[in-house]
Amino acid sequence: MTPTDSAAPEKTADADERAKRQRQQVERALAQPPITTAGSVQTADGRLDYRCTAEFVPVRAAGLDAAHTEPEAAVFTVAYRVGDDPARPVCFAFNGGPGSASIWLHLGALGPKRVVVPDDATMPQPPYDVVDNPLTWLRHFDLVFVDPPHTGWSVSGSTKVRERLLSVDGDVAALADVIQGWLARHRRWGAPVYLAGESYGTTRGAALADKLQDAGVALSGLVLVSCAMDLQSLVFAPRNDLPYALFLPAFANVAQYHGRLQGALGASSQAAREAAEAFVHDDYLRALHAGARLDGAAARRVARRLAELTGLPRALVERRNLRIDDETMFVELLRDQGRIVGRLEARSTAPAAACQRVDWDFDPGIEAIAAPYTTAAMRYFTEHLGLHEGVQALQRYEVLSMEAHKQWNWNRNGPDGQPERGNSYASTSDDLSRALRRNAHLRVFVASGRYDLGTPYSASDWSLAQLDAPREVLARVTHRYYDAGHMMYTREADLRQLAADLADWLIAA
Repeated sequence: MTPTDSAAPEKTADADERAKRQRQQVERALAQPPITTAGSVQTADGRLDYRCTAEFVPVRAAGLDAAHTEPEAAVFTVAYRVGDDPARPVCFAFNGGPGSASIWLHLGALGPKRVVVPDDATMPQPPYDVVDNPLTWLRHFDLVFVDPPHTGWSVSGSTKVRERLLSVDGDVAALADVIQGWLARHRRWGAPVYLAGESYGTTRGAALADKLQDAGVALSGLVLVSCAMDLQSLVFAPRNDLPYALFLPAFANVAQYHGRLQGALGASSQAAREAAEAFVHDDYLRALHAGARLDGAAARRVARRLAELTGLPRALVERRNLRIDDETMFVELLRDQGRIVGRLEARSTAPAAACQRVDWDFDPGIEAIAAPYTTAAMRYFTEHLGLHEGVQALQRYEVLSMEAHKQWNWNRNGPDGQPERGNSYASTSDDLSRALRRNAHLRVFVASGRYDLGTPYSASDWSLAQLDAPREVLARVTHRYYDAGHMMYTREADLRQLAADLADWLIAA
């Protein structure tokens, strides 16, 4: 027998054993009984008494493999309910990544408890815990926080299912199934349904608005926090000049904050943004489109203005061929101070490596909140919600699964329902456009942080302007701006403003 012959049965046995463990993991998760606790929180509207239920919801074959009916994944949810009115609105919330659990929206802005971090985007000292959140969105609707497959304690039952769920459309099919399953289990078909997604959660949420409409679930509202519906507007890549133009107003805003702009540009963040927006419209897009056809005098004029708007050396702008990407800003903006700038929260900075390396090796913005949120969430799940050995023994809670993030298939499904081959810029704007046209009552609220260099407000402006619907339909889309980053709610003033804006948006309905 050759080595290859002997290895084949062993490899098959390993695969079979792995498949068995995966199925058992789903079975164990779904066998966990729901855990319900009671709580209360004082809000501006009075005291809210609520019940919190943590449970697993099955993902069945819908959209995955119609030949099977057994649950193929188990998705972890935490739901807060006020009273017993089955017609009370319910909002399903999730974060992004892809690969991120829902603790950010859960314990940052929406839930009855929140993690408090400094307003200036620095990292607080331990210990970390949660406090009451009087601005909780529980004032307006019941809340269901969903950890998508491969995040939190959610698990899938086979390698095939996992691969399918690590894709734009597979993920959407799974969450549509979870939402319908939760509504059925809790007899909430009479409730108005809302979705709230952050970052990649907006990519997911835009597609879900249309997917749920197919299933007969017409959304009343969709909340998009830090919008990422069009990857072409966010990914810096050769021959994709769009992000260079769309990021520039946000770059100018950040440069002004860090004191790198001169004269009138440095007077206020508004002045910096407006000047950059005007330059993009009047000159920069034309220069990018011209490429090598741009004459020397025009190129020098554009380089000079880019340097003024970004606070970067003109020589650097010229070396980069008039194209400044996000990592250049992170590394170069404060190089003379020996510091790097945050991506998700660009007000945040950290010391650069002593060797003056040219790459950006971590994000100061996310580092400032990752440990506080993770630690506080684990403490909250254990001490407040009573999630002890049964749930925690399933696996380690995945706050952000980098494995899922790296393996994500960004291609949309083709006519045969399978992810198309090759690379493309994922977009769910068409899904949202179609949902808005199909559902005359669907309203959309978009929140953007001006110091977010992951999904800049200026890129979101463009993405929303490209929605394929008549003006009277797009009048149902509201966009609001905040003076913090990707998780703008980590800043107290913006948390309050976001809550007020959401309330006004709901009243306007």
